[in-house]
Amino acid sequence: MDDARTRMDEPNPLSATVDRHGSPYLAHHFDDLEQQFESARLGTWAFLATEVMFFGGMFLAYTVYRGAYPEAFAEASHHLDWRLGALNTIVLLTSSLTMALAVWAGQTGRRRPLIIFLAITMLLGLVFLGVKSVEYTEKYLEGHMPLLGLPFAWEGEHAGQAALFFDLYFVMTGFHALHMIIGIGIIAVLIGLAWRGRFNAHYFTPIEMTGLYWHFVDIVWVFLYPLLYLIGGIALGE
Repeated sequence: MDDARTRMDEPNPLSATVDRHGSPYLAHHFDDLEQQFESARLGTWAFLATEVMFFGGMFLAYTVYRGAYPEAFAEASHHLDWRLGALNTIVLLTSSLTMALAVWAGQTGRRRPLIIFLAITMLLGLVFLGVKSVEYTEKYLEGHMPLLGLPFAWEGEHAGQAALFFDLYFVMTGFHALHMIIGIGIIAVLIGLAWRGRFNAHYFTPIEMTGLYWHFVDIVWVFLYPLLYLIGGIALGE
């Protein structure tokens, strides 16, 4: 058993070949794997810059309306379950740790830890989506889902502005959840490739680029949580 485990953790023999003509991982338009890696990293950062602008527009819209209707937004925020939001924050921060460990395992050519950490990261992502689906279901049953023409039930003042808050809530968290689903799909593919020994200490570019993407999605949630769940203060009795 120990021998089998040791063999699985050994670097892939293909990793010894890293020159232009020998590496099976080197695309024809790059001189070496390092140049290919730096190009991939630059492309990933450029992609993440567009993502910053994408989410930045939504954050800007939220900030404008939050400044215009502070009382309504604070009141509507109290109808979100901050405990579930906090749970999801812990889940995502933990997934960032396991993704960082997966990148480390990929960089050092450890196949078994790589598969395990990727699988844990994917599982935590699914937990996050599961908690989010519980929240969405609760909001639907309470009549606090004004999207798609659904009736909006609101007792109290500022019904129109409260509906605007929930519009922004579902749009912002919905796009964030979509990014989570995409990330989980990519991680599932990486697990399959890692299982077949496609990564080693010389080739781990997809793992590191996926790690950058996953950390970015986690950071977006770190901003979403206080803006949506905590702006009205925490009501411990609720």
